[in-house]
Amino acid sequence: MQELVTSQDGSHTVFSQKYNAHYHSIYGALEESIHVFIISGLYYKVRHHYKHISVFEMGFGTGLNAFLTYQECERLNVRVSYTGIETDPVDSTILDELNYFPDDPLFSSMHQSVWDTRHDLSDLFDYKKVNADVMTYDFDQKYDVIYYDAFAPQCQGQLWEAPLHQKIYDALNPYGVLVTYCAKGAFKRMLRSLGYKLESLNGPGKKREMIRAIKA
Repeated sequence: MQELVTSQDGSHTVFSQKYNAHYHSIYGALEESIHVFIISGLYYKVRHHYKHISVFEMGFGTGLNAFLTYQECERLNVRVSYTGIETDPVDSTILDELNYFPDDPLFSSMHQSVWDTRHDLSDLFDYKKVNADVMTYDFDQKYDVIYYDAFAPQCQGQLWEAPLHQKIYDALNPYGVLVTYCAKGAFKRMLRSLGYKLESLNGPGKKREMIRAIKA
């Protein structure tokens, strides 16, 4: 069961009764996505002069992070190839009510497109939505940026542990980055043990801290 919720910045998030968690921050869904994933992840690679960026998102969810990435690659004239993985797609009746991009038919078309097939949203942005469990997923390419937007550790603890993150580390290109809202001490220690260099950044809204992890 999923429920539409309005976050404090006026943008929608979705509450999952299955996981007892929200897909985005209740303090500002749009604000969180822009701060954690676009500014701290995508822009990091743009500032390092990347013109073709491969992005993997853990948790396609509402499609907010994916579509924001599309908008920015168009604005910045950067080529982005995006892959998002999701085990629990948002219900279509809720997708129809999301208030992120109400006048943009491309947002709807992204949600209506076939899963597990690569599509072109524009000349600069292609994407693939994967309906699978990341725990058993075989990464078939390397990525420059990981948007790690899984539910919090108390909801899905295995998604924040070393076995999965070793796979993710191996799927990153050299100097690739993982960005996430989670800044728990145990999680940071685990990332360092895998070989990441960690940067603690200011978090979005009321959140004090977030992480950018860089593959050496």
